[in-house]
Amino acid sequence: MTKPVVDTDDDLDTRARNRSLWSQVNADFTDTDAQQMWTRSGVSWGLFRQPEGSLQLLGDLTGSDVLEIGCGTAYLSAWLTRAGARVVALDLSPEQLVTAQRCQDRFGPHFPLVEGDGATLPFRNGSFDLVVSEYGASPWCDPARWPLEAARVLRPGGRLVFLTNSVLAAMCVPAEGGPAGTTLLRGATDVNPVSWPGGGVEYHPGHGEWIRRLAEAGLVVDALHELEPPDKGPDHEYYEIVTRRWSERWPAEDVWVAHRPRVVRSR
Repeated sequence: MTKPVVDTDDDLDTRARNRSLWSQVNADFTDTDAQQMWTRSGVSWGLFRQPEGSLQLLGDLTGSDVLEIGCGTAYLSAWLTRAGARVVALDLSPEQLVTAQRCQDRFGPHFPLVEGDGATLPFRNGSFDLVVSEYGASPWCDPARWPLEAARVLRPGGRLVFLTNSVLAAMCVPAEGGPAGTTLLRGATDVNPVSWPGGGVEYHPGHGEWIRRLAEAGLVVDALHELEPPDKGPDHEYYEIVTRRWSERWPAEDVWVAHRPRVVRSR
């Protein structure tokens, strides 16, 4: 049986910094912005809102028990609920969850909103058919911890789908802010983790480490999608991570798909 992980002082400091950051983001990201996302039809992904219909990441959600880690204002959970899933939405920021509650009350649907940390999920083993995260867990939680928790709460055959920044984008974003440029500003080990001046602490492992961490969690990698912006459409809407032109030249976003095997083979 896996021993419970004890938070270190660094873990507690990182969590406090990220909670404070997202409190401020929530203040800047107005209800109007959240409502625009809540009222969209269908599921879409990433900075350029690529439709689920073209990516086919989730499959049939009807009757599935789904956990969203790092839900923010929970617009993705709303989309998934409308698609037929039974969703629980979890986030570290109480302010973001208050905004999500207001959107629920105004637009529906309602589903459970839980304050918690992706690295210590408050759910029983084998509770969900799908764990999903659109930037909510992977940049903000230790990759040595949260995949283990995601795997623990998945049922045999259950799947994990998560979206994160590419490590290349993280290496090219200026510390003072603004979108990624064409110069490598830090090495691969400098972004896992990286403490942004005046901001939060993020984790951007390379592909090799993601594969290792998912395997350590007992998950099998099914796919890695390096997203490209669609031929037409707006530039990014809210977060100045990359420009459209940058992401047309280099991968800016990664979607990982993995599953928990139904049978664990003995070694």
